[in-house]
Amino acid sequence: MAQDETIDVVLIGGGIMSATLGTLLHALQPDWSIRIYERLGAVAQESSNPWNNAGTGHAALCELNYTPERPDGSIDITSAVKVNEQFQVSREFWASLAEHAKLPKDAFFINSTPHMTFVRGAEHVDYLRRRWEALTDHPLFSDMEYSEDPKVIHDWAPLLMVGRDRLEPVAATRADAGTDVDFGALTRALMDGLVDDGADLRLNTEVTGLKRLKNGLWRIRSQHSVGLDKHEVSARYVFVGAGGWALKLLQKAGIPEAKGYGLFPISGQWLRSDDPAIVAKHRAKVYGKASLGAPPMSVPHLDTRIVDGRASLLFGPYAGLSPRFLKKGNLLDLPLSVRPHNLIPMLAVAKDNFALVQYLVRELTKSKSAKFASLQEFFPDADPKDWYPLSAGQRAQVIKKDAKKGGVLQFGTEVVSGADGTIAGLLGASPGASTAAAIMLDVVRRSFPDRLAAWEPELRRLIPTYGSLLSDDPRNARRIQASTAKALGLTA
Repeated sequence: MAQDETIDVVLIGGGIMSATLGTLLHALQPDWSIRIYERLGAVAQESSNPWNNAGTGHAALCELNYTPERPDGSIDITSAVKVNEQFQVSREFWASLAEHAKLPKDAFFINSTPHMTFVRGAEHVDYLRRRWEALTDHPLFSDMEYSEDPKVIHDWAPLLMVGRDRLEPVAATRADAGTDVDFGALTRALMDGLVDDGADLRLNTEVTGLKRLKNGLWRIRSQHSVGLDKHEVSARYVFVGAGGWALKLLQKAGIPEAKGYGLFPISGQWLRSDDPAIVAKHRAKVYGKASLGAPPMSVPHLDTRIVDGRASLLFGPYAGLSPRFLKKGNLLDLPLSVRPHNLIPMLAVAKDNFALVQYLVRELTKSKSAKFASLQEFFPDADPKDWYPLSAGQRAQVIKKDAKKGGVLQFGTEVVSGADGTIAGLLGASPGASTAAAIMLDVVRRSFPDRLAAWEPELRRLIPTYGSLLSDDPRNARRIQASTAKALGLTA
């Protein structure tokens, strides 16, 4: 087995999270050596791939699951504000990189694309109106528009209204500040920058072992998928950004902080259209109301996607069940992840979420005509010949211990870090990619608390509002949003 030198930072997984953390750490500590391991033949092939996700720059402008209704009828916007603040951190980070030529001008990873919410029926219209009223009282959402007028909604997104019953109550909100993000292009640009500056990217290389040594270093074993060559390397710091496989690697590492965690994998499928005549009539990301029992990442939406400069439409996602933790994972991922310490949480989640399992099975067994009927609820005049199915990325939702229930299913992302700060990993899914910069800042704070003071000037250069919230200073928020829009070539 080949031996190697000690590396300062090892990143496992070639997606947006590793690319973001690597870029941050390289800016903060340029003399550190960095190595990235990716088991596939290119970076950004799983959840960061643009056709595996909706590309929504999640800012809670259109996603109803971030604004639940309280028992008294008021709308809770706490999660929406948090997600929006996190997305603004990503915008600031990307804008700083663009201004300092760390992102090439031809990266084409972000485009202005209005975010809309569209609902039908008197009850849902009433909810959306109250949601809009609650959000527009907040400075980060003050520009959001609302209408119940079919003509106005037609002007915003014609496909939603053509062929629809005019007597049906409808409503929509629209936020011009929305974006479509090609996280694949962004990941490649960030990785290219790291490699150009000396980082070592090892493709087709799977990490097979992760063990803490007595001297405090981590021994990492890897194997190349082509020649089956095996290597060992020592690392001072390890980040596991391998999507659903992060749990497997954190379990190999044996850190107590990973105990009790499990994953609930959910597969997905899109309907896609590339017809220029159809695409030209819909420049927006439009989210609707989730079906009863649907998980948050399965909220139906009709999205403009811009990949490699070309626009398409995606509708979905249609959720399903798969034991794989990654799209190109293994059928044994789920059963092999079961440990004595996470068995009770996983069984508790299975018991308490039986309705969710039933929903996923129904989605998996839906006929083509039934799936298309879901699209026609958004786009009444949709024609099956203009659309084709496309597999979406695999989402592995976090299961964690709970004192009362034994275990709970958590929608979102979770940072798991070792007590000594030498290892961290990320579990979970949406809104992950959109909030990558904020999440990786959290990783930096947890992993390197003794270096934060020295790094603060560079952190403030990269993220001008570092350490504060945009919503605390509405005037500064408008200034920052305008400057990031200009740097990224956005219209709002």
